[in-house]
Amino acid sequence: MKAVIYCRVSTKKDTQETSLARQEEELVALANRKGMEIVRIIREQASGFDLERDGILDLLTIIKEEDVQAVLIQDETRLGRGNAKIALLHCIVKEGAKLYSVSHHGELQLSESDTMVLQIVSMVEEYQRKIHNIKIKRGMQRAIKQGYQPQKNLKKQGEHAGREKKNAPISEIVRLRGNGLTFAEIAATLRGFGYEVSKATVHRRYQEYVEEKEQRVDKAPQLNKDRL
Repeated sequence: MKAVIYCRVSTKKDTQETSLARQEEELVALANRKGMEIVRIIREQASGFDLERDGILDLLTIIKEEDVQAVLIQDETRLGRGNAKIALLHCIVKEGAKLYSVSHHGELQLSESDTMVLQIVSMVEEYQRKIHNIKIKRGMQRAIKQGYQPQKNLKKQGEHAGREKKNAPISEIVRLRGNGLTFAEIAATLRGFGYEVSKATVHRRYQEYVEEKEQRVDKAPQLNKDRL
């Protein structure tokens, strides 16, 4: 099981470095006891009420886009305080990652009140997602009636080169990603239009698009230099 360790203290005082080091040591020991593979250790000095933290944003990115199944923390307050804690717990849990804490000697056990709030938030978000996807589907259906043909966005690269790529309109993937949809939501939306794609396929197509775009940007200065 791959895991990320997250350590946090509330202030940037030099004396807090000792606390960070202790958290890291205890969490590494916990990961070793559970037979986990540590892929990243994040150390942060910031208020738990603040959501705009580089470390916590890195954590959310890693569990969303990489194959990480566990997040290790000293206790739930290390993630955040107040509403920030609930929001971050929800973001982590909905990505399918499990939380482990030193204070619980294993998997984190949430209080009844926190569990109830997370259930309510999940239910509301699920209906918001359904409404959002219905709106997207309606828009696509309207576009198709007006002559839009999504299959024309497909680009085959080479003939009979290994396993044929699954149909996935990259322009729609990029557009939906730009609208804030997760890869899982994009896959669900495309499946509604007959594209047999998984979350992994959508993520791979999007990464290919990003890499190709970066390569074009990198080549641009050289092309301009050659013209001179």
